[in-house]
Amino acid sequence: MQIHVVQRGESLWLIAQRYGVTIDQIVTANQLTDPNRLVGGQALVIPTPFKYHTVRPGETLWMIARRYGTSIEAIVQANRISDPSLIYPGSVLVIPARTHTVQPGDTLWEIAQRYGTTVQEIIRVNQITNPSLIYPGTVLTIPLYKPAIDVNAFTYQMGEEGGRQVREVGRYLTYASPFAYLIREDGGLDPINDTAIIQASIAEKVVPMMCITNFTYKDPGSRLARTVLSNVNLQNQLLTHIVNTMKEKGYRGLNIDFENVYPADRELYNQFLQRSVDRLHPEGFFVSTSVAPKTSGDQKGLLYEAHDYPAHGRIVDFVVLMTYEWGYRLGPPQAISPLNQIKRVLDYAVTVIPRNKIFMGFQVYARDWLLPHVKGQEAETFSPQEAVERAIRYGATIQYDWTAESPFYRYVDSQGRTHEVWFEDARSAQAKFDTVKDYGLRGISYWVLGYPYPQNWLLLEDNFLIRKIL
Repeated sequence: MQIHVVQRGESLWLIAQRYGVTIDQIVTANQLTDPNRLVGGQALVIPTPFKYHTVRPGETLWMIARRYGTSIEAIVQANRISDPSLIYPGSVLVIPARTHTVQPGDTLWEIAQRYGTTVQEIIRVNQITNPSLIYPGTVLTIPLYKPAIDVNAFTYQMGEEGGRQVREVGRYLTYASPFAYLIREDGGLDPINDTAIIQASIAEKVVPMMCITNFTYKDPGSRLARTVLSNVNLQNQLLTHIVNTMKEKGYRGLNIDFENVYPADRELYNQFLQRSVDRLHPEGFFVSTSVAPKTSGDQKGLLYEAHDYPAHGRIVDFVVLMTYEWGYRLGPPQAISPLNQIKRVLDYAVTVIPRNKIFMGFQVYARDWLLPHVKGQEAETFSPQEAVERAIRYGATIQYDWTAESPFYRYVDSQGRTHEVWFEDARSAQAKFDTVKDYGLRGISYWVLGYPYPQNWLLLEDNFLIRKIL
């Protein structure tokens, strides 16, 4: 896959000719509603068998070759490099696809083992219709090296709609988590309509993960958390309800998302996590938590102080970092998941939580703010796909913030009002995927399903092997 940023005056025909693909391939990959309408700054995913790599400061050809599972010689030849010891930051290198000529007796399994990939990847890249029939002399494209990660996605649409969303992207998921069971003051749980989501998850070989929380849209949940966390009997009742629900519904693990916990209740929260693990592990269930995006252990604020990163990293099986919502719906316009801020969180997190327990949060929606911003005025939330279509509709040029690694634009509506939109595109997704690789994280957790973003899923599959453990 390649990413192409549309320049003013470019057409899909010109772009397709440049990369040697068809217009239909570009339209399908990006789910373009009108192939004749593009906008300057729009990022397109181009389905090619090779990649481009922009050289970073300090990189060598050996490092780049190792990253993509290819050889220095192949990169030198593809780019006609005269001196392999001299490559400069900012230079763009073609990373050539590997090929294999099928020999008599070869099987796809043997070829996959030889090159460190999977049969499914070879089938996908080569569009093989019958895996049992490959003929000697056939030249197969071998996928570049891809690390394996876990992928989780939350969904707050219940019932059949939630099930449909999981079925739609289930091939890209390891876990799916309906959000969420609300705990009660008596140690009970408010029920949710999650049956269709669990059934869809199991059908897609996705692990259903139960999620419990203490807050709602109207109540921050601080008092509720204190009531439960300060009473061991209530916690035992709650855990009994959790175990019974998991067994009845078919959940395989638990995500605990307690937010706005009073700082004074930090140790009580840690004790509850240990109590949860002690209760659920013997039953065969895993336990995870969702935590606020902290940049230090002494960060102040109701969102942060009770989330003890070292304790979570020690006690639970994995941790979801909620690295989003800088561009809050009631706050001023800015990138929702700015990568520079995410990296500050990761820089701290990896010092106190094992990297193989960390999921980086990734939001999959856009926001539109009215300008000038008035405190408390709510931004409109919609899909990245709609963000691009809105830019086309109003003739806005999409810009890119290279610090936040996020696209944005402004437009004037029919009433003469100015808007500012921040969203995610192919560039920002790729930047986040590169970050997961650079930090050696366990995986990615999406918040939240229900917002069309086709480029993300294509690039996710292009960058990683998604673990399936069900």
